[in-house]
Amino acid sequence: MKLRIEITDGTTEDEVIVRCGRVDDSVQKLQAFIQSMTAPQMTFYKGTQEYYLQPEEVLFFETEGEQIYAHTKNDAFRVKHKLYELEEMLPHYFIRVAKGTIVNINHIYAINRNITASSQVEFAGTHKQIYVSRHYYSTLKQKMNERRNS
Repeated sequence: MKLRIEITDGTTEDEVIVRCGRVDDSVQKLQAFIQSMTAPQMTFYKGTQEYYLQPEEVLFFETEGEQIYAHTKNDAFRVKHKLYELEEMLPHYFIRVAKGTIVNINHIYAINRNITASSQVEFAGTHKQIYVSRHYYSTLKQKMNERRNS
């Protein structure tokens, strides 16, 4: 694997581009490392305790009343960000799937499609489920196909 660093005047944001013939284990490890270095630092709350989780541990973010909750396989934590703020700061594998829900596509196990109503998303290793509105279904399907082909 070769490494080349280019310094470009006038850039406002650093960008990492990986050119490869195929996505193998080494490329996936490189991607995970870069994402861990650039992942947002977030604090999660439950009662009076603060938790420091990595974004990839989160299955989905969901509104409940005036609060936003981050759901993991076994728990739910309150976050102090709005959904639109989370959309801007989370890695690319998080996408909005409903007005009040952002999902981590890496944890999706199955999608039960319903043409006339919301589709249901299931996650591996947990009973938790969310609904995808018809408006966001095609975007989710496209992202899932991209994930499968990479």
